[in-house]
Amino acid sequence: MEPLKHECGVALVRLRKPLDYYRRKYGTWTYGLDKLYLLMEKQHNRGQEGAGVACVKLDAEPGEEFMFRKRAEGSNAISEVFAAISKSIETARQDTPNDLQHTPYAGQMYMGHLRYSTTGKLGISFVHPFLRRNNYRAKNLTLCGNFNLTNLPEVFRHLADHGQHPRQHADTFILLEQLGHRLDREVERLYDELHQNGLQGLELTRAIERKICMANVLRESAPMWDGGYVICGMTGSGETFAIRDPWGIRPAFYYTDEETMILASERPVIQTAMNVDKELVNELHPGQALFVNAQGDVWTEQIIEPRQVAPCSFERIYFSRGSDYDIYRERKKLGANLVPQILQAIDHDLRHTVFSFIPNTAEVAFCGMLEQLNAYLNTQKSKVLADSLHGLDRKQIEEILSFSIRAEKVALKDIKLRTFITQDSTRNDMAAHVYDITYGSLTPYEDNLVIIDDSIVRGTTLKQSIIQILARLHPKKLIIVSSAPQIRYPDFYGIDMSHMSEFIAFKAVIALLEEDGRFQLINDVYARCKAQAGLPKEQTVNYVKQLYEPYTDRQISGKIAQMLRSANVDFPIEIIFQSVEGLHDACPGHCGDWYFTGNYPTPGGNKMLNDAFIAYMESRQE
Repeated sequence: MEPLKHECGVALVRLRKPLDYYRRKYGTWTYGLDKLYLLMEKQHNRGQEGAGVACVKLDAEPGEEFMFRKRAEGSNAISEVFAAISKSIETARQDTPNDLQHTPYAGQMYMGHLRYSTTGKLGISFVHPFLRRNNYRAKNLTLCGNFNLTNLPEVFRHLADHGQHPRQHADTFILLEQLGHRLDREVERLYDELHQNGLQGLELTRAIERKICMANVLRESAPMWDGGYVICGMTGSGETFAIRDPWGIRPAFYYTDEETMILASERPVIQTAMNVDKELVNELHPGQALFVNAQGDVWTEQIIEPRQVAPCSFERIYFSRGSDYDIYRERKKLGANLVPQILQAIDHDLRHTVFSFIPNTAEVAFCGMLEQLNAYLNTQKSKVLADSLHGLDRKQIEEILSFSIRAEKVALKDIKLRTFITQDSTRNDMAAHVYDITYGSLTPYEDNLVIIDDSIVRGTTLKQSIIQILARLHPKKLIIVSSAPQIRYPDFYGIDMSHMSEFIAFKAVIALLEEDGRFQLINDVYARCKAQAGLPKEQTVNYVKQLYEPYTDRQISGKIAQMLRSANVDFPIEIIFQSVEGLHDACPGHCGDWYFTGNYPTPGGNKMLNDAFIAYMESRQE
């Protein structure tokens, strides 16, 4: 599979005791920082373009810094950030090693972020966490998130119409300004209320900090957001919060005990970092927010009522770590559900078929596929033995029992090759060597080869690399199996696949329509999309679905196989995709399938699909 940029990772650590408590119990005051580092490293798969850390000190005196931040770019960003933090701590403590009061990052509130950009905007200024500064601690805000908004222009216009002047069109900048504005209003509300009660000066300021209600801030802001998100934030006065979108698209999990509150994008990283069972780790519900106040009290509130709940199924297929208890079993079931189609493709000839997987993420689905194949084989063995038990000698029985599924590690992910030469022919030749094969793993021209991948998006890696290298084994037939259904539609909620022209399934259906002379259907869909381009997102209809209606999944799969086959490949290729029904059977709690079905959970999804198809058609015309 082509690696997808996707799904940023978030981490929150809120210490509920004074730092001296952790120094006495665990031998170090950096207990919170150490946990944050572990949470971020365990989620390294979620972001390799940048990372950042923010910290808030609760006991800083006037004139002392109370909010800190470090950010870095690149695949080693986590290490660079924590190395810089460590250096700043050591520098500050050279003269007064026991003085935590003036030590940077010696705080009780920590927030970390791992970034994968899906907007195309790169640079350190786009790396989270973001900061909004103010002389009043309660108005200071730091923000990070795993999110993508589909209605960013609407939110931007709302802010501009209310007199604000956002400096960027990027969603994180705009959310920071929106939440910061509502935080200002919350502080001003409390100021008026408490001032009327006779409070003044520092007493008034401290009373405001104690009474800040971040739930009010979120209730005024979040209902406007269309998209998938988990947004985390901390204020300078000690409020920590995280909110999940009401559709449940993006994931968030948390754990609380008397010492800490921990939140992360994935459950097993919390289990590992805190050494706790999965039953103690809670999932943040759709539309729900988690809060910790300056006193360390922890609670949740429903900010937005759940809507068409559709947790992202790609989390289960590909993005999240397979070490999660449920995800591991779901991926095995994805592999098992494909076995009936596989047996049909090889004409049930298990004796002359080798099974393998494309490294690295498809390995768990491969295990599930093997288990189901073995179950099928055992059924066949028992049937033969039951029907012929008295007519078989010992040698024949042993031969039946010894027959097993032929599983081999055929494909290997080799070193990451860099292409320095610019000629296309040379670059494609180099790309073919990203993978390697195990020579002798099947009998040439006699054995079928079934190889499973987690998903097929663009098909580029398959055509330029994997099929080319597997051809050297000379299989009788190559069956490529995808544990995910055909990806037909873009994602607009945080996965880097937002252009129609990227998808091999979409290319295949367009090719079929053109071959069959159905140009009018393509033009009709384009005209319908153009006609609704100016409508509000709530009135936008997914007309792109009509392009797929003339063809079965099998016909589209056949066309994909034809498009991925090169002239030098002298054996038949068949591609098998998971069915949408098989996906839902394997992952019953994660019904978000818009990239397969076009059933977007939010109105903004349909709106952006409409725009994406118009852009595709007009690009073709150009």
